[in-house]
Amino acid sequence: MSFFQGKNILKKLLYRPKINWSNFELKSSLQLSEFVDLLLEPIDKSHSSYLIKLGLHEALVNAVKHGNKLDPKKNIRVRRIITPNWCVWQIQDQGSGLELKKRSYRLPKKISSINGRGLYIINECFDDIRWSNKGNRLQLALKR
Repeated sequence: MSFFQGKNILKKLLYRPKINWSNFELKSSLQLSEFVDLLLEPIDKSHSSYLIKLGLHEALVNAVKHGNKLDPKKNIRVRRIITPNWCVWQIQDQGSGLELKKRSYRLPKKISSINGRGLYIINECFDDIRWSNKGNRLQLALKR
């Protein structure tokens, strides 16, 4: 193999196609069904889509209700990227963020509690969950 051929092989190994984020913005509202469907458009529907839809819906409800405090003047920003190996959504509200100590993925101790299941549901629906330092942006990732 000549040096020139090795260089071409190396280029092929190092080449990664450019993958762009899709950006979405939504007025702070609990009318989320169509928006969730839009976020799921490029996803193969046979790939446990019910769980993905449930997890995205719950994350958006949390952003609207707890982050933006149901303020219709505030927006929710969502970024989506789909790679050959991952589907990733970043959901950001305009709130002050969720404190680190409140980022618990456990069910509430009292089964009759009307709140406290959202983060548990989100955790069950995705393979990887990450928070921004401020706590107002949640990244959800699903292995393909």
